Amino acid sequence: MKHPITGIFILLTLISGCISQKKYNELQSSYSQLQTKNEEIRKAAQECQMSLSVSKNTVASLEDQSAAQHANVTSLQSALDKCLTSYNQGNLNISKLLDEINASNKYIQHLIETRHKSDSLLLVLTNNLTRSLDQNDLKDVQIQVLKGVVYISLADNMLYKTGSYQISEQAGSILDKIAKIINDYPDYEVLIEGNTDTVPITRPNIRNNWDLSALRASSVVQALQNDHHVDPRRMTAGGRGEYNPIETNDTEAGRSLNRRTQIIIKPTLNQFMELIDHIADKE
Repeated sequence: MKHPITGIFILLTLISGCISQKKYNELQSSYSQLQTKNEEIRKAAQECQMSLSVSKNTVASLEDQSAAQHANVTSLQSALDKCLTSYNQGNLNISKLLDEINASNKYIQHLIETRHKSDSLLLVLTNNLTRSLDQNDLKDVQIQVLKGVVYISLADNMLYKTGSYQISEQAGSILDKIAKIINDYPDYEVLIEGNTDTVPITRPNIRNNWDLSALRASSVVQALQNDHHVDPRRMTAGGRGEYNPIETNDTEAGRSLNRRTQIIIKPTLNQFMELIDHIADKE
């Protein structure tokens, strides 16, 4: 199809012979203006087309960005929900942890108070025992408190004759004083432990120092029970022979110190078991 302006041009050509030159020139000028205007409109249309294409691309890009942002918002919301859930659970865990810490602190305080009470009782026990002994007794008796346990060490020559396990008469008064202290503290167990030096024993019916140390401990236990009324259920007799020395056995002075009987006063096994059970209940 021919453009309308082209048709007008043909028409003007056909009628040019029928009109004046002036009129023809006016028509020619009008035609040129129309042609220029048409070119401007065509260019404007092309620019609009390009602008529309760019706009479509921009819209598509914005739609993609919007979809991505929406997906990101959804992901963030999910993460936020998880964080809130974890936070709430964390609060519960922290609350539980604080309860456990408070309970532990109370238990530790209880242990400290119990330890202080036990230490105080042992200090009073030791002071009472020391005051009950005279200066002559203290030459043959040593008293120590180590790790919540009272150790009363009795010299061998004060309790027995050399190589014997029979209690001497002079030991009776000291054992009586010790027994009174033991009976004043019924919540403590009593371990009687015999010790010897390394010199071999040569006595009928005594095979070695193991036998001698055990027999000596047993003699003290029976003396405390029969003569001084200490409950036998609280006492244990044990012998350690020559294997628990406190000094060298190369000298007479060292051997004399190693030949000893110890009366060990300590908390009862039931107290330890209650403590263990209480700890197990806390776990």
